[in-house]
Amino acid sequence: MAGHRERAMPPFDHISRDHAELTAIRQDLHAHPELGMGEQRTAERVAALLEGWGIEVHRGVGGTGVVGVLRAGSGNRAVGLRADMDALPIQEATGLGFQSTVPGVMHACGHDGHTTMLLGAAKYLAETRNFSGTVNLIFQPGEEGCGGALAMLKDGLFERFPCDTIFGMHNRTGMEVGTYAVGQGAVMAGGAFFDIAIEGKGAHAARPEAGIDPVLTACHVAVALQSIVSRNLSPRDPAVVSVTKVVGADAYNVIPQSATVSGTARFFTRAVGEQIEAALRRLAEGVAAGFGARATVGWRLIFAPTVNSAEPVEAVKAAVLDVAVLDAAGVNAAGVATLFTDRPPVMGSEDFSFMLERVPGAYLNVGNGEGYAPHHPLYAFNDAAIPHGAALYARLVEMGLPAA
Repeated sequence: MAGHRERAMPPFDHISRDHAELTAIRQDLHAHPELGMGEQRTAERVAALLEGWGIEVHRGVGGTGVVGVLRAGSGNRAVGLRADMDALPIQEATGLGFQSTVPGVMHACGHDGHTTMLLGAAKYLAETRNFSGTVNLIFQPGEEGCGGALAMLKDGLFERFPCDTIFGMHNRTGMEVGTYAVGQGAVMAGGAFFDIAIEGKGAHAARPEAGIDPVLTACHVAVALQSIVSRNLSPRDPAVVSVTKVVGADAYNVIPQSATVSGTARFFTRAVGEQIEAALRRLAEGVAAGFGARATVGWRLIFAPTVNSAEPVEAVKAAVLDVAVLDAAGVNAAGVATLFTDRPPVMGSEDFSFMLERVPGAYLNVGNGEGYAPHHPLYAFNDAAIPHGAALYARLVEMGLPAA
């Protein structure tokens, strides 16, 4: 077939030849982190690399998002591969030679590694083209609660770059390098933030009878909200409601006019999220009224539940078994199980979930070895994981879009 090259070696071996180059890319991205929706340098670095490898590039998708499009053969199906690019507002404390050069900003979640793994897959696929169809390489901005996935979708992501299936991955501390985990159904929780503004009547702290205390009201609201999970939801529906802030006056001797209760809710279906929101509004307004105050509830859905579809999960399993060197018992040369399918869902959230609501797909974990968990100032992405994640992405394309 014209334009088709035979795969000379397995993806992992091929990509491993570029490990030093990919590591340098990852460490450069790490040294120059950018917060969500402001990934200008990162996006341009990604776009330039893709163009250098002969890949069609679309900049500015959903703000600072980048999409690379690679076609081969005559197939009419398309696979999407997604990586996130943003960093966190954390002061790095690793002391690494390539640590963040931006004060107060750090790649503390490994998104620099995710971007590099997708770049590694892109380079391999551009060189080998051992597939028939279209690959959409999606580099997403603003995953850390900044609305990046929704921004790309609003900008017509799947209308402009249609996908039949889509895959995303995240590194996982505590899993050995070279291992993977994937589950079916809801694998990560949806998440919402809430702010309850309580309006009372200000007074001198020595004369509480002259006012309506919004701080006292806020404290009772915070306690009442803890009944939502235990008394409003089925025990079969795991959920969490956490109050994380109660803010009142700035002075010791003032009963303020208003106070605010803020927090987050986590849930595994949108229906349960709606139940929580309704109960939260009812309790906040009712408790406040009982104290003579008034409550106004603000509810923001930040993440949908991350739900994996059955067929893409099976595709991940098949690709893992293909890229890993396993014996008949499904363990690698070190005697370590390579694929985990029994990990319970987690209450953490991921905005790749919004893409999965539009296109069937799967979100998986790739082992990052031992160390500090993400969002810690001492967290460190393990560069040894790069070819493992890149090879899996590449093999998902080759198996999902088989060449004739």
